[in-house]
Amino acid sequence: MRTRLRRSLRTRLALLAGIAMLLLNIVVSGFVLFGIHDDVTDVRAGEVSGKALRVLLMVKRNQLPRVLEDGGLDGIQVVDPLGRAVSWTPNLTAAPRQTDRLPQQDQANYVSKSCDLPAFPGRCELVVALRAFQPEGTWIIYAFDPAVPWFVSPQVMLFQAGVSVLLVALTWFGVSRVVARTLAPVSSITKRLAEITADGGGLRVPVPDTDDEIRALAETANQTLERLETARARQEAAMEQQRRFAGDASHDLRSPITAMRAQVEEAMLHPEETDWTETSTQVLASLDRLQAIVTDLLTLTRLDAGAPSDHEPVDLGELVVAETTRARTKRVVTDPQEGVVVMGDRLQLTRLLTNLLDNAERHAETRVVVTVREEDGQAVLEVLDDGGGIEPDQREVVFQRFTRLDDSRNRDAGGTGLGLSIAREIATAHDGTLTIEDSPKGARFVLRLPLPEHTLER
Repeated sequence: MRTRLRRSLRTRLALLAGIAMLLLNIVVSGFVLFGIHDDVTDVRAGEVSGKALRVLLMVKRNQLPRVLEDGGLDGIQVVDPLGRAVSWTPNLTAAPRQTDRLPQQDQANYVSKSCDLPAFPGRCELVVALRAFQPEGTWIIYAFDPAVPWFVSPQVMLFQAGVSVLLVALTWFGVSRVVARTLAPVSSITKRLAEITADGGGLRVPVPDTDDEIRALAETANQTLERLETARARQEAAMEQQRRFAGDASHDLRSPITAMRAQVEEAMLHPEETDWTETSTQVLASLDRLQAIVTDLLTLTRLDAGAPSDHEPVDLGELVVAETTRARTKRVVTDPQEGVVVMGDRLQLTRLLTNLLDNAERHAETRVVVTVREEDGQAVLEVLDDGGGIEPDQREVVFQRFTRLDDSRNRDAGGTGLGLSIAREIATAHDGTLTIEDSPKGARFVLRLPLPEHTLER
C-alpha cells in the first residue's frame, strides 16, 4: 500500500484533497457548533424563564408555597431579600443557596452556566435568575436545568459527521476522476514511449486535444523523437558514406600498389631483359599517384575534423592570375574583377582553385575560362570548361568521394577522385557554396563566398 501511495500521483492528490476537505470541515463544523450552541442556549434559557415565571407570579401575589412543583426543570429555589432560601422544589428541600449570582441592576433576569453546584455535583446547569421586586425588598427566583453540551446534541454531531464524510468522499472521488482524466494522456505517452525502440522509427506519442502543459509535453516529446530520428538518419548516412569511402579508398590505394608490385615482379623475373630505367619511371609514377591519394585523404581528414585555419584578406582576382600563369595543357582565359576580397585561408583557397583548374583541364577540349566578380553581396568565382559537361542528375554525385562517372569524366584520367570533394569541403569551411550550374557547353563550377563587411559597405 505504501508503495502504491508513493508511486500513484492520482492517489496522493486524492488523499491530500480528502485530508484538506476533512480539516476544512472540522474548522467549519466548529464555527457551526459554536453558533448553534449559543442559539440553543438562548432558546433553552427562554424556556426555563417561561417555566419560572409562574413562581414569580406567586411571589408577587404573596402566594408562594414552601414546596414548589419542578415544572419539568431540575429544580427551583426562591431566595428572600435577606438572602435566605425560603421556597424550593422537593429535590432542593432544606438545601443551601445554590448560587449567589444576581442579575445586574438594570436587568430583570440573568442567565449563566454553573458547574458542580451543591445540589448538582459533577454536572453543569443552566441557571436562570429572575428578580421579583416587593415592598420589603428584591426576591430572587433561581431555576435550574441541564446546560447545553458543547456538541449541542448527538443528532447534531451525527449530522456534522455525516456531512463531513460525504464531502470527503465526494472530494476524493472528484479529485481522483479529474486527476485520472488529466493524467490519461500521460499514461498514453508513457505507454507509447515504452514501445519505441532503437529501430522504431516513425513512432510518435499521442497529442491530447487540450491546451495545457501535457499537450506541450507531448509536442516536445515528438519534436525530440523527430530530432533523434534525424540525427540517427544522419549518423547512418555518415556511417554508410564512411563505409563506401573506406572501400573506395582501399581500392584506389591498392591499384597503384598492385601496379608497382606487378612491375617489380615482372622485372625480377627477367632481370637481364629489364629496362630498369623505364621500370623505375613506371614505379615512380605509381608512387606519385599513391602519394597524391594519401595527401588528398589527409587533407579531407583535416577538413572533416575542422582543423583551424588562418583567415586573412584574399583577393580572388590576384589569386586567379597567380595560379593561371603556370603552363597547362589547355588554354586558360581569365576575366578577374579587381578588388573582390574575401576573408579566408589563402592556402586552402589556392588548393580549391587548383583542384577546379585541374579538373577542368582534364575534361576541356580546347580551353578553360575563369572569371571573378561581385554578385548580390557575394564573391563569385567561375571555372568553365568546353568539355562534355555533366548531366543535371550527376551534378551532386561528382562531389562525393571517389565518384566514378562515365568515361568522358572518369577520375582515372589523372585525378585521385578526391579533388572536387576537397574543393567543396574548403568552400563549406569558408561559409560558402560550390555548385555546378547550367552552361551552353561543358561544366560550369561556381564558387560563392561571403564578402567581408567593409567590402559590402564600399
